[in-house]
Amino acid sequence: MRVDADAMGRNDGPKKGAGKKKATFYFLLIAGAGFFFPFMAQAVTFPLPSIRIGVEEATGPRDVAIALEVLALLTILTLAPAILVLMTSFTRIVVVFHFLRQAIGIQSSPPNQVVIGLALFMTFFIMKPVWTEVYENALDPYLEDQITYQEAFANAEKPIREFMLVNTREKDLALFIKVAGADKPENRDSVSLLHLIPAFVISELKTAFIIGFVIYVPFLIIDMVVASVLLAMGMMMLPPVMISLPFKLMLFVLVDGWHLIAGSLIRSFAIP
Repeated sequence: MRVDADAMGRNDGPKKGAGKKKATFYFLLIAGAGFFFPFMAQAVTFPLPSIRIGVEEATGPRDVAIALEVLALLTILTLAPAILVLMTSFTRIVVVFHFLRQAIGIQSSPPNQVVIGLALFMTFFIMKPVWTEVYENALDPYLEDQITYQEAFANAEKPIREFMLVNTREKDLALFIKVAGADKPENRDSVSLLHLIPAFVISELKTAFIIGFVIYVPFLIIDMVVASVLLAMGMMMLPPVMISLPFKLMLFVLVDGWHLIAGSLIRSFAIP
């Protein structure tokens, strides 16, 4: 046993020596890095931008015009969510998707992020001709300094106004014009956006509710049939929704529901 202990002691000697060498090497490496790091930090300097916010005297009319253009741009960016929701096809699409989830009986599937994302991309698809006209007649000429920002706003308003007009019911538009006490517009271009936007929104909501009713009917029939069968079998304590959900999903998949709803929504809009 003594011989084995001595042999083990002799074998541990080289290992301990190697460990000490490694520790010494790492110590010198860290010490060297700590020594050279301050010099490297001083050699590499990054310029820091200065930001000033204040009110100064303008040197010319151009400075005032630039400030007003920036203010107008910030105002548009602030109103961008409202423009996207209230002046495009987004409202009708997202309300119909909400009714679809309610009719099937699944409140959290698809998730809200998926529903909103799909509604946004369908909105971009439907509004593409309108955005193309806005870009070609308003944004691109303005960026090329061919027109002023007042002309750019007027050119951008025309296609959006036309889209809302062709998708707004006349009685809804007449309601807001009458309530406001305004004169009857002579032509389509003289319709005020103050009257057109709320009329367009309530028209979109009415159309979405009509589509939602049509979606509800077949699923409601399934619920009634399942409830009647369970009542006849004496299973009154069993929730009918739990039994009808698989049949609703099967019906929706068999008729290719997403294809039908997406196609119907896209074709329901009139594109000028």
